Amino acid sequence: MSQAKLVEMAKRNLAHVKAGTVDQAPGVSRVPAENYYDPERWRLECERIFKRLPLVLGFSAELRHPGDYRSLQVAEVPVLLTRTEEGAVRAFLNVCSHRGAVVVPEGVGKARRFTCPYHAWSFDNDGSLAGIYKEEDFGEVDRSCLGLTPLPVAERAGLIFVILRPRAEIDFDTFLCGYDEILAHHHFDDCHHVGRQTLVGPNWKVAYDGYLDFYHLPILHRESFGPEMSSDALYDAFGPHQRVSMPNPRYLALEERPEETWEPARLIGGVWTIFPHISIADFKAGGKLYMVSQLFPGPTPDESITVQNFLAKREPDAAQRREIDEMMEFLAHVVRDEDYSTGRLIQKAVKTGARTDFLFGRNEAGGQRFHRWVEEVIHTEDDALGKLFAAGIDG
Repeated sequence: MSQAKLVEMAKRNLAHVKAGTVDQAPGVSRVPAENYYDPERWRLECERIFKRLPLVLGFSAELRHPGDYRSLQVAEVPVLLTRTEEGAVRAFLNVCSHRGAVVVPEGVGKARRFTCPYHAWSFDNDGSLAGIYKEEDFGEVDRSCLGLTPLPVAERAGLIFVILRPRAEIDFDTFLCGYDEILAHHHFDDCHHVGRQTLVGPNWKVAYDGYLDFYHLPILHRESFGPEMSSDALYDAFGPHQRVSMPNPRYLALEERPEETWEPARLIGGVWTIFPHISIADFKAGGKLYMVSQLFPGPTPDESITVQNFLAKREPDAAQRREIDEMMEFLAHVVRDEDYSTGRLIQKAVKTGARTDFLFGRNEAGGQRFHRWVEEVIHTEDDALGKLFAAGIDG
């Protein structure tokens, strides 16, 4: 099923190559400029998007073995990811059930048990309460009710999705719209997590607009990789999730072969985005290298945090490690000094009132679709979220 979908997408790309065309939305759309800086709007997005929807917070590659864990903070929510002795991935609010202290400092490691630094209550990596310091003096409590608070979690296609609310109204399969079956062709679950770096950017939507936009590539990035790129964009949508690609003349060679022999590895190029905050791109460094960018709102409407994660197809040797380090440095430069430097200027300029709207052209259909989904999600109540994702908003 998923391979058939990849073939269908390749055939659509091929048709554009032959016709010399690109995707065209019905018209130009407008997004209110204040959506990028208004504090009330920003708070609404944090609460109704980032704290209600599944977010990619980890990778199978970094929780490969029982006992592996990662502690992180997302939208001011402390989260603990673990892999249990049975091999399951679990997610918890990283908050002690005694008096609310953060149990595990941010970072990665391996442990069967975690001890709170405040009063030494301890928890197994399945979240259950394992020990109470000086229990004989504490008083009688029901341990079964005092484990770490679990969060909804799912492991799909080598990615770990978590919802930051303990009792979520949407299930993962409904949210993913089958997109995880396509993403599985990247084989992230067989990769090695080889690097992570963090960048500060403008408002999260200013930043994310760029990940869906090929229009700027040969212009803004003219001093880095832009001369090799086209501004032409094709969009394949799975509900709110989108793959952005360019018309690919290499697909012409596939026409001479039966469709069942079209290898998925040749069909998965482009930038793959997962609503509301993930961008996936691949590079030739250390063999094959994926950059999975996690975008989160920052502490104010004017800032965002981007975590660039790097997944390699194989454990790198010394030479490949140097290639990966060089590529990481290059990609940090491109995003920080080209994309986000421009985005920061946009963030200042948008507040001047020079324009009341931002425009998204007919070949910027990805940005148009993204903002439609942002709008729909923040105005949809909890009990209707599942129906929204099941039905889609694009017909």
